[in-house]
Amino acid sequence: MAPNDSAETNGEATGTVVGRRKMARYIVPFAVVGVAAATIGLVPALAASGDPDLPDITAQELIEKIAASDQEQMSGTLRISTDLGIPSLGGIASSLAPDAGGGDASAAPESKLMELASGTHTLRLAADGPDRQRLSILGKGSEYSLVHNGDDVWGYDSESNEVYHAKSGGAGRQGGKHEAPEGVPATPKELAEKALAAADGTTSVTVDGTTQVAGRDAYRLLIKPKQSGSTIGSVRVAVDSATGVPLKFTLATSSGGRAAVDAGFTKVDFSKPDASSFSFTPPKGAKVTEADETEDRAGRNGAADEPKDGAGRNSAAGKAPKELAALEDFKGLDVIGEGWNAVATIDTPGGAGLPAQGSGTGDVPAQAGQFLDALGDKVTGDFGSGTVFRTRLVNALLTDDGKAYVGAVTQDTLVKAADAAE
Repeated sequence: MAPNDSAETNGEATGTVVGRRKMARYIVPFAVVGVAAATIGLVPALAASGDPDLPDITAQELIEKIAASDQEQMSGTLRISTDLGIPSLGGIASSLAPDAGGGDASAAPESKLMELASGTHTLRLAADGPDRQRLSILGKGSEYSLVHNGDDVWGYDSESNEVYHAKSGGAGRQGGKHEAPEGVPATPKELAEKALAAADGTTSVTVDGTTQVAGRDAYRLLIKPKQSGSTIGSVRVAVDSATGVPLKFTLATSSGGRAAVDAGFTKVDFSKPDASSFSFTPPKGAKVTEADETEDRAGRNGAADEPKDGAGRNSAAGKAPKELAALEDFKGLDVIGEGWNAVATIDTPGGAGLPAQGSGTGDVPAQAGQFLDALGDKVTGDFGSGTVFRTRLVNALLTDDGKAYVGAVTQDTLVKAADAAE
């Protein structure tokens, strides 16, 4: 059993391993949730009876072991569960598919990977270096597969028999190098890296004994906030003792109960996967959507309603699509506090808060205002008054004068942040 060695991070303890970015200490909650977010009910215990007897290791050494891990070949089965206290994101994700402006792209990875942000899922994973990976989400009688092989990225939804294809010059091509599309962190390694990258002086990192995951001996790394006021209680990472690969990631809330995020291998193999794992040919009769087609369609739909100048040209030529332009309405984004108690502040579009209950004014009927009030808790403070909307991890305060305060913090911490901003 490894000792409970502590490496309370202060910027020097983690050295070059965790966080070179200056802003990392301000985004701990957002990186972990990512996180946002993020991704998980509690995975059933995968440990064998008794904990393995492993050589002693310090927290610093274990962090360095994770960072130094260069295991590029592996395959296995994972179980991921998310319980953030929010409805399933499946329907919302579908509406955000690349060609939401027209047509159907249900096989697009952006929509499918977002489904991992709620519920329980079983995944199969195979990897052979940076150019070959396969991730499959297993459903009831169906399967969604995302295959990256060289310059090709394929997404296939067996339920709808639809295929999404991205090639060089399309989605996933950045700086001349092809990359698989990014999505919700799906493996314990991705989740652990985000948590460790944001660790700073507000964080305690210790070794919390040993365990077994998927039949392999592992150390347990425990990450906890030193501060009070966060909705995050702890993050536990089971690290393979031989390879340094994180095998299990568990995020617990400060309020207790089921884990908010839990991802772990049930089977894992670090040998080279068969080359056939990364080959893909669209099935006969499948509808194939090319990434550049969806981008062109979205661009045309976004430009159609743009105002024209005297020559009939789009006066907003060169700007982002109108769906993204709305983000420009959010001004004054700032951060109050640091570490686990960081709170993002946003001035909402038009500076308007929720409609007053029963007011019957504005564009929202009185009944709608009453419904919105019922979803949150009314609060007051030096800032004035507003409504707090809560999930198990991320809470938001929307003030009556049109400001929003968002963070993985408690209601009291949100109110204090709003008061401090006045």
